[in-house]
Amino acid sequence: MELPFAEPYKIKMVEPIRCSTREQRLHWIKEAGYNLFNLKSDQVYIDLLTDSGTGAMSDRQWSEIMLGDESYAGSSSYFKLKDAVTDIFGFEYFLPTHQGRGAENVLFSVLVKPGDLVPGNSHFDTTKGHIEFRQATAIDCTIDEAFDTTIEHPFKGNVDLDKLERILKINPKERIPFIIVTLTCNSSGGQPVSLENLRGVSALAKKYGIPLIYDSARFAENAYFIKVREKGQEQRTIREIVADMFSLADAMTMSSKKDGIVNIGGLIGMRSKELHQQASVYNIMFEGFITYGGQAGRDMGALARGLYEATEFEYLESRIRQVAHLGTKLTEYGIAVQKPYGGHAIFIDANKFLSHIPKEEFRAQTLAVELYIEGGVRGVEIGAIMADRDPVTRENRFPALELVRLAIPRRVYTFNHMDYIAASLANVFERKEGIRKGFTIEYEAPILRHFTVRLKRAE
Repeated sequence: MELPFAEPYKIKMVEPIRCSTREQRLHWIKEAGYNLFNLKSDQVYIDLLTDSGTGAMSDRQWSEIMLGDESYAGSSSYFKLKDAVTDIFGFEYFLPTHQGRGAENVLFSVLVKPGDLVPGNSHFDTTKGHIEFRQATAIDCTIDEAFDTTIEHPFKGNVDLDKLERILKINPKERIPFIIVTLTCNSSGGQPVSLENLRGVSALAKKYGIPLIYDSARFAENAYFIKVREKGQEQRTIREIVADMFSLADAMTMSSKKDGIVNIGGLIGMRSKELHQQASVYNIMFEGFITYGGQAGRDMGALARGLYEATEFEYLESRIRQVAHLGTKLTEYGIAVQKPYGGHAIFIDANKFLSHIPKEEFRAQTLAVELYIEGGVRGVEIGAIMADRDPVTRENRFPALELVRLAIPRRVYTFNHMDYIAASLANVFERKEGIRKGFTIEYEAPILRHFTVRLKRAE
């Protein structure tokens, strides 16, 4: 008999989670303005709002918490993290930040100015927010296959090299501060970018003299998919693939709360000493001194360890198999999801699930609310609300994909939890024709509105 797959860890500590009634959830979500971000954590049974900062640290990471050096300047924990960044990513220059958007804020303060164009592959929400806040424009150059959830393309996060070169060719170099590639591409469904495609992007960047930057939040999951899906990469280690990936980039930002498997933290890696000096000014202004950048020493130590653990194949295989298990269950129930299954989340195609709801009533948000009401499961909308308004016309933007993301925290839930989530969605699917109304907006912030928006049922 072939032995079944089992997780490469055992559980040392558990945290109780609270069940609730449907009536309670109906009351709570209405009080929250139908915004899942506004719920209290104890009002949620299974929390898939994000995989950012919600993972479970290992015993070795917890030991680094106790070993943390909290010196304001030059702590030993900083140097542990600096050595890990150089060893894994190959960047000589490095700045810690409190999280990924802090890294973007610091780096983009140096590089982005009004009127600039920043091409990339479906920029993440905070990335686009930081670009548009500076009166620049994010240009999506993702391959077309990414926007058809039924296509089984192995690398739907890929940049369309023809689209990218058109942008580089028709615009002056001075208007394009950098190209940014998101690994994996969250907004297109947690989809990876191939090593071949990264090489193609790098070649274009060098041809036109434009820096290449990676948004590296889920770099290890991207490397895993390269290993298991890309021809010629099967026998290589995750760290060998990561080294190849990052040898092509000039700089990186990272929310370490994902593939760093920590609760807080971010970083910037750079090859340029001059860029490091310029960014250090903003790091001190916005984040803290350059050897802590808004992080406690203990968190930097835990992150240094987490980067090594995240690049172990056995860990990645366990994590991505759990995500795929949820995707397989939903597919068996007839629910349309982004295929192939992503590395950190399953993305439900709300346009197919609730096609009878007008797009102006925010299909993905409607589905996310119904899932919470059904089973106490909190996901997040990746659709028209997150897409924000056009900064010029102020009209709502309706992206090609209207998704509900179910982001799986690392080493937190069991396969039984995945089965519960799938059953909850199956129940919503069975009664979907009875869902007759979506939502309209009562209050929204001028940018990144999805975090604080308040909604009401459409009339």
